[in-house]
Amino acid sequence: MGRTHATLLSGSLAALALGLAAASVPAQAQTAGEKWANRPIELIVPWTAGGGVDIVARAMAQAMSGDLGQNVFVTNREGAGGTLGFRALLAATPDGHVLAGGPATPVTNAPYLVKGVSYDPESFEYICQYFENVFALVVRADSPYATAKDLIAAAKSAPAPLTYGSPGVGSIGHLSAENAAAALAMKVQHVPFRGDAAGLPVLLKGDIDFLVPAISSVRGQNVRVLAVFSEERHPSLPDVPTAKELGVARSLSQGLNGLFAPKGIPAPVKESLEKACAAAVKSEPVAAALKNTGQVAAYLDSAAFRARILDDYKLKGELIRRLGLEDK
Repeated sequence: MGRTHATLLSGSLAALALGLAAASVPAQAQTAGEKWANRPIELIVPWTAGGGVDIVARAMAQAMSGDLGQNVFVTNREGAGGTLGFRALLAATPDGHVLAGGPATPVTNAPYLVKGVSYDPESFEYICQYFENVFALVVRADSPYATAKDLIAAAKSAPAPLTYGSPGVGSIGHLSAENAAAALAMKVQHVPFRGDAAGLPVLLKGDIDFLVPAISSVRGQNVRVLAVFSEERHPSLPDVPTAKELGVARSLSQGLNGLFAPKGIPAPVKESLEKACAAAVKSEPVAAALKNTGQVAAYLDSAAFRARILDDYKLKGELIRRLGLEDK
């Protein structure tokens, strides 16, 4: 073989080797600063379209698109308490092109409550938390309970338990109410509904004593908010006490909404997504969506969001087992 042919062959083999090596490493993992997204990014929202969770997720998608250099589009995959969407995320290729955005309850609650769920919090990557969906204790506007202390006193002394509604068995509203009732020695009887919208008319008719919905679900309604289940007072309700102020030492985390990814995405991709999320939370589209839906912006980076999820998962498990709700 001549020197020219040998040189050409050597060059071809070297080029082939380089090509194979490049193909073996996902493009998104090459450098942290490089734009890795090479096609549109799907954001799975495991809830119905048009609700507060969906509205904020779409604003996040809009804000993140420019930063990531690709269109981020929302796909609603509701059903089975949000677990259908997270099952889809679990099956997705871990390259950053499929994410989930919304409540953490399919991760923190569903593994205890929904038979057949084969994942747990360690099955996913946590990109960021972007807002908190705060739940509250509310009564109708003409209720005899003017304050939370009035209602607590009645629930302790009344011959029959006070009745309350929540978005369903094992929901944040249900678990928050039971946790508070145990801490404050309240006698209560749970009446589950299929969402806040179903429970509100029953409360307004006076057929239950109180409701524990997301604040965003009762804005503008004829109700009185007596307490909020959050670490701090709600900015739109500065005079309303938190459950902790009323004596609930360890309150359940409110609706933690964030971005999730399949386990094993490359570190540079995760870093890029985390940076885009942090910027999106401060953007005008997201601020407007949060304001319009009565939500509270609450950014946590990847590590802090993961730690909070794991702590919430442990507390939820303790409470669910105590209430005998575990379906395994």
